[in-house]
Amino acid sequence: MNNIRNIAIIAHVDHGKTTLVDQLLKLSGTLKDNEQIADRAMDSNAIERERGITILAKNTAINYKDYRINIMDTPGHADFGGEVERIMNMVDGVLLVVDAYEGTMPQTRFVLKKALEAKVKPIVVINKVDRPVVRINEVMDEILELFMELGADDNQLDFPTVFVSALMGTSSLDPDLSTQVNNMDCLFDMIIKEIPAPLVDEEGGLQFQPALLDYNDYVGRIGVGRVQRGKIRVNESVVCLRADGTKTQFRIQKLFGFLGLHRIEIEEAGAGDIVAIAGLSDIGVGETVCTIGQEEPLPLLRIDEPTIQMVFGTNTSPFAGKEGKFVTASKVEERLFKETNKDVSLKIERIPNSEEWIVSGRGELHLSILIENMRREGFELQVSKPKVIIKEIDGVKCEPYEEVFIEAPDECIGSVIESLGFRRGTLENMESDNGMTKVHYIIPSRGLIGFMTNFLTMTKGYGIINHSYLDYRPMEGDTVGERQLGVLVSIDSGQTTAYALGSVEDRGVMFVGPGVDVYEGMIVGEHSRDNDLVVNVTKGKQLTNTRSSSKDSTVVLKRPRTFNLEACLDYINDDELVEVTPENIRLRKRYLTEQARKQQNRLKQNNS
Repeated sequence: MNNIRNIAIIAHVDHGKTTLVDQLLKLSGTLKDNEQIADRAMDSNAIERERGITILAKNTAINYKDYRINIMDTPGHADFGGEVERIMNMVDGVLLVVDAYEGTMPQTRFVLKKALEAKVKPIVVINKVDRPVVRINEVMDEILELFMELGADDNQLDFPTVFVSALMGTSSLDPDLSTQVNNMDCLFDMIIKEIPAPLVDEEGGLQFQPALLDYNDYVGRIGVGRVQRGKIRVNESVVCLRADGTKTQFRIQKLFGFLGLHRIEIEEAGAGDIVAIAGLSDIGVGETVCTIGQEEPLPLLRIDEPTIQMVFGTNTSPFAGKEGKFVTASKVEERLFKETNKDVSLKIERIPNSEEWIVSGRGELHLSILIENMRREGFELQVSKPKVIIKEIDGVKCEPYEEVFIEAPDECIGSVIESLGFRRGTLENMESDNGMTKVHYIIPSRGLIGFMTNFLTMTKGYGIINHSYLDYRPMEGDTVGERQLGVLVSIDSGQTTAYALGSVEDRGVMFVGPGVDVYEGMIVGEHSRDNDLVVNVTKGKQLTNTRSSSKDSTVVLKRPRTFNLEACLDYINDDELVEVTPENIRLRKRYLTEQARKQQNRLKQNNS
């Protein structure tokens, strides 16, 4: 096993992890001459490519000289932090990638903390050294401070550093840009020299623990993990020691290794190898696969509990079934439960006697990506406002809290601080430099719901925000950060007209333009006051024999406000839903008629 190295690449969002993996694949000589790889080859999902973020951890392997280097590409976003934690059990070292200008960021702290706790060897990779503006010396100091702050031991503090441009494929051991060479050899050599070979027992009974899951329609769940001890072979009968203490015997139907961009079938693997196994349709993360008769469980891996939940339901709007391929409750349910085969942080619960499901996840981004995937696959559904999951700890109601780090121009920071104060945020630290102010807040998670959209407006798009889950704390007050303004609700079904929109435009901000199909109860704009208002956006101009529709004047309308999926989820209140179809995302009231809404309000008041 001396020729195997297992490493994970960790970093803050957008610091260049996936681009670096691309270059390591290209420059190691692993790929065949006829294999071309696209940019960010590891981001195989369409949404990953569009957004430039890694959502699911992925693994690859490269051959360099006589060594096999297994590489785990990890997500950088806080919502997918649980994957980073589990991956640390599979590797012996990490490449901590840090942007040469931005330096250490909140997520850098989070992923490094997980790595140091797992006692793995870090190598620091300063990326983007070819940028016009870099702060290499300052960034080096920031990294050292962060290591010391997180309690790194002497061995971890003695970290080697490599300076690279993942985009250009250059590297050097010297911060001086002129020393960069057009290969990654110094990084490869550093990995082989500094990262220890897996300390494993090849001769003992099998121990294999899946840390990640994949799914295939033909073989069911696939467990990806490291062989901790012994050997694993195809067609071998083994036993799985389950999380609940039970045992299940099964046969290894398929065994996969990894090389370059491919998952290849293999016959056997030894201790230290990272492999994928198929054969047990409901294998779970953290369970131990052992040789029969030598049943020694490994410590269970911790899976982050969900903190946010939403109600998913079949589409009940008047436009239901017009745009989607999959609209029935059985299809939606099948798809939701299929997602749990790959995503262990997702929890699905059917609401009895209804066509609705409570879907719990790690954050808004986590759930919105699931919705977006379903939409693209042809599903129609409606979803409620995200809510935090409240827990009772020692008889006290508790809610999740988050750390928030914000950087915004000095002239905008006042309104940001005011908004966070309104959402029960507590200011921990504040510093200004070069016309930008950085603030550090601790805030209830529900205070962040609906904040993102406002934040972009407040900072004119120049603000940077990062947040990560902290812990559960006692709940403060019933409401946090509720929307201040009401909405404009269509009173009629039909197509919007410029004439009708022109007459209601002064009541607020419109969300729809002319020629858009609307229905009764659909939200068409934001009211300028705090109450909801029903409006007619479909009426046409009254025509007579002497007056044509275009005679008086041409209506000039303001541009309507457009929302993406995340903004819609942020915007809605408890009595509103987001209707999601392959072609449209609409906002609507839960109860479509004005009479039904008044009735519900009366019931609510009587109950309270």
